[in-house]
Amino acid sequence: MKIEVTVQDGRESSDDDEVPPSSAFTSWAKLAAATLSGESQLTIRVVDPLESQQLNLQYRGKDKPTNVLSFAYADDEMLSEVISGHLLGDLVICADIVRQEAADKQCPVNNHWAHLTIHGVLHLLGYNHETQQQAEEMEALEISLLASININNPYETTHKQQ
Repeated sequence: MKIEVTVQDGRESSDDDEVPPSSAFTSWAKLAAATLSGESQLTIRVVDPLESQQLNLQYRGKDKPTNVLSFAYADDEMLSEVISGHLLGDLVICADIVRQEAADKQCPVNNHWAHLTIHGVLHLLGYNHETQQQAEEMEALEISLLASININNPYETTHKQQ
């Protein structure tokens, strides 16, 4: 499986070096999308809180910035066709929120980038957390994928690296 990841930096001030390189995003996306065959395309846009809030309000009706938004290229009925046609979707990740959440959870910021990338890609693959059962299934998969790259459970209160 090959995944082509395009990373866009949409922030007005993007001089921090806490945003991972494209190669890191690619490896995390590939890990989450390992069940896909062939080639797939994914765009990740790193944004500031204002753009995150605008998109969250427009597409989810929530007037606040959020950590990650997933925009699949298809709805559930078309998902298998689109995935086989190689168009996965777009992720929008708010750098400021990633940094703040990592600090709040006392985890390395790079680990949180990995978690949110994997979480977003799983949404693009049709996973959800709207019901308790869905949340448990998705979280278990996230925990397993992150453990495979030596990142502790992100759903614990803190998940410092050992």
